[in-house]
Amino acid sequence: MKRAAKIIGILILILLVVAIALPFLVNVNSFRPTIESQASSALGRRVTIGNLKLSILTGSVSADDLAIADDPAFGKTPFVTAKALNVGVELMPLVLNKTLHVTDLTLDRPQIVLLRTPAGKWNFSSLGGSNASPARDKAPASADPKGNTTDQSLENLSVAKLNVNNGRVSIGDANGKSKPHVYDNVNVAIRNFSFSSQFPFTVAADLPGGGNLKLDGKAGPINPNDAAQTPLEAKLDVKRLDLAASGFVDPASGIAGLADFDGAVASDGRVLRSNGTMKADKLKMSAKGSPAGRPVEVRYATDYNLQSQSGALSKADVAIGKALAQLTGNYETRGDATLVNMKLNAQNMPVDDLQAMLPALGVVLPSGSSLKGGTLSTALAISGPVAKPVITGPIKLVQTKLAGFNLGSKLSAINALSGAQTGSDTSIQNFSTDAHVAPDGVRTENVDLIIPALGTLTGTGTISPSGALNYHMTANLAGTAVTGLSQIAGLGGKGGSIPFFIQGTTSDPKFVPDVQGILNSRLKSGFQGNKPNTGSAVDAITGLFGKKKKPNQ
Repeated sequence: MKRAAKIIGILILILLVVAIALPFLVNVNSFRPTIESQASSALGRRVTIGNLKLSILTGSVSADDLAIADDPAFGKTPFVTAKALNVGVELMPLVLNKTLHVTDLTLDRPQIVLLRTPAGKWNFSSLGGSNASPARDKAPASADPKGNTTDQSLENLSVAKLNVNNGRVSIGDANGKSKPHVYDNVNVAIRNFSFSSQFPFTVAADLPGGGNLKLDGKAGPINPNDAAQTPLEAKLDVKRLDLAASGFVDPASGIAGLADFDGAVASDGRVLRSNGTMKADKLKMSAKGSPAGRPVEVRYATDYNLQSQSGALSKADVAIGKALAQLTGNYETRGDATLVNMKLNAQNMPVDDLQAMLPALGVVLPSGSSLKGGTLSTALAISGPVAKPVITGPIKLVQTKLAGFNLGSKLSAINALSGAQTGSDTSIQNFSTDAHVAPDGVRTENVDLIIPALGTLTGTGTISPSGALNYHMTANLAGTAVTGLSQIAGLGGKGGSIPFFIQGTTSDPKFVPDVQGILNSRLKSGFQGNKPNTGSAVDAITGLFGKKKKPNQ
């Protein structure tokens, strides 16, 4: 037993000595030209690596530095840099025949710069392409340490494992006008990588502004003409995506919030298809808006043409509580802007569920008030840049009330309407208008507002981007409930029309009498028939200012 133990100990010692000595006996740096040449040929970019070291215990070769040149059309800054590159190798061919067989590649803490032109071309599009860049054409011929030529065809290039650990990816514009978006802790795992066949992959990364994403699927074969058009299919899972900081939407649009996404993406190299569910919290849809008080869920399906940079949104069901709207249409990318041409259709949405979304849309109600009860219906056309769209279409509210807003009190500034009693909450039987929302403000035409306690208000007006109101309205009084108001106005009947203005701001509206309009109306009615009714005209004029002509004066 002692002799056997001694022999085993000697063998172990010999193996340790061999393991220690082999790195000195095998000059792995002699393979550096081969590795650089094969990598440059495969990628179509100049690839350089630093000093190589062999580890017998791990069966790997490591390099101190790695740099992959960018497409010359995008600049001279490296496309990829990494402080360390680990290459898994088969030891026996390396030791016995000095032949390098790569089994896996690992990039440690790489810096990757992705750039995109206004035409939609990426700086990685030419990677491995048949339209080799000048850097690829100048790549040295590949030869092993014995001088034998190595097959450099992409079809023969395969790696069992390809990993990226703790990388940083910067995505920006080729013209450099906008700030790039940076993704940290990027980890990529690819198995059985080959340019000529499909391979499985996973990608995980931290998103700008917080949150993270995971992409799990299959890609390949690599498109030899444009790597960006490589077919893929994958599941996408996104948590706490910051819409404003991520770069997924134009910051000028004012769109913000935190979103979770669960869905799928698939591309045949020409059309990218995506569908899934997005849930957004604290959503904001206007630059002047504030975060919504409840989450929004969107179930969607879309196709995007990679060549024309245009897409079709075939489905987008937007749910806010029990309120549901459908959004469909087309969109396209032009330079830095995204243009849309879409339709939003919503019928009988509960107002109570929509109330929490009004601040997100930049809708400001009178201070201290809120909409309660009833339904809203609309059919809107949305066109133009996402950052500055034009929205047009009818809007209708039914059987709701503006709680906390006493319209009667506000109307007291108009003497002819000072007797209106609407209560602390203004009940609205019907409100409809044709709206036109644009960057220069809001214009509403054909306003028709039925308030049971008062009558019907009609008119038209505008809301400036700052919230200033400029409305010309007419109160059409009707019924016994407003007979007194008609008499105060000098109408002498059970109904009448009183013109007035709404000024001030959306948060603090001011109701002002239209003196000229009232005078014209009353003078016209005062001089009807063969004999002018001058008394009625005088009553109307004095009534405007809260004075009534006394009898026998």
